[in-house]
Formats: sequence, C-alpha cells, structure tokens
Amino acid sequence: MIVCTGLAFRTIAIPELTVPAGHTCVIGPNGSGKSTLLSLFAGIETPESGQITIDEEAPRRTDVGWVGEFPEDNLIFRTVQDEIASALRFHHLPDGELEPRIMMALREIDREDLRDARCRELSGGEKALIALAAAIALRPGVLILDEIDSHLDRATAEHVQRILPSFSCRHVLQSTQNMDTAAQADNLIYLEEGTVRYFGPPEEIFPALEDTPFYPTLWRFARCNSSLKR
Repeated sequence: MIVCTGLAFRTIAIPELTVPAGHTCVIGPNGSGKSTLLSLFAGIETPESGQITIDEEAPRRTDVGWVGEFPEDNLIFRTVQDEIASALRFHHLPDGELEPRIMMALREIDREDLRDARCRELSGGEKALIALAAAIALRPGVLILDEIDSHLDRATAEHVQRILPSFSCRHVLQSTQNMDTAAQADNLIYLEEGTVRYFGPPEEIFPALEDTPFYPTLWRFARCNSSLKR
C-alpha cells in the first residue's frame, strides 16, 4: 500500500492517506495538485516535510513506470525498439533480455507491428502507446499515468483503459479529466486546493460530486433514464 504521513510540498498538504493496491484515479479541478501528487508518488519530487512509502519503501527505491500527458515529450530515440530498449539499458539489463522484453511490452499494448517504426512518424495515440510500452517493459511495481488520455482519440483512450488490468503492476495511479474513466478505478482521490477532500471507491465518492462537473456522464444518463421510467 501507499502511505502518506504529514505530507507537504508546494500546494500539497495531506496529513494522512493510505492507498491500497489496485487502480486509483486522481481527480479534481485544474490546479488542485494532481500532477504534483503523482510526481511525489513517482519520486520525481521529494516532500518538503512528511513522507511517502510504497509497500514500505521510499518512492525512489521503488520501480516506477511513468507516462506523462504529452507523449512526444516521452520519446527521445529514433525507433520504437530503441525507445523501449533505452529504459531497459538504463536499468542495466543484459543485452540478451532486451528483445524479449521489447516484444513482451509491444504484445501487452497489442502493437507488435510498431517494433521497427520511427518514433517521429507515429500518430499522437501511437506515441502514447509506445511511451506506455517503455514504462511497462521494466515490469514496474507502480505505473503512473499523468493524464495520458488528455490528447488521445476516443478509441485509443478506451484501448488504454482496456489493457491496464492486464499489466502486472501492484499499483496503477492515474490522473484524468474523464469521469467515466475514473468510474472504472478501484479507488478515487479527489483533490481540492492540494488537499484530499474525498478518498474511496467510486460508488462512495461520486454521489458527493453529483452536482459538480466531476460526476460521470454515463452515471448521469443512467439516473435520468431511471427517473423517466418511474
């Protein structure tokens, strides 16, 4: 589990938070601190005070896969196979393990056809998928997706959500502006001005947000249909 105690960093102030293993979506208004919190979970930033542990380890001592909002910022190598291999080489994997890991990652995103493609020729959705493949090739215990769906077409965004459960990550932490996506998570963290206003499963959190923009469209339609049938 992820445990935050006395956490303070910039606008983030979380006295106590425990996040169990599984898929957790971080939601809330723009500027509420979603990306900052994910950066702390990833170990990219360190708290000014307090601490975070992930399965009793500090974030920087944990294998974390990170995919940011802008996929073109994640890709720096010429070909897809070189991009995925770079993360593996950085972790000093033997050369003999590179090819199996690359193909495993591409199979997990259902895009083995992109192995020899040039990164600059990929579509925006394909770049996001390759950034995801590079992250999961490391077989991380924690996968963090910072609004990966913000610039994806609907089909690619839905594809990403379909394949997430197949990954062997203990924790998947995802920020999103799509409440229908958030509704599929095991738990939600609702941030407001850097603090956790609500935490828990979607069926417990969304009723408190029914009169806000942070309520799933599909749930709203379902409630309307239910009312009309009465």
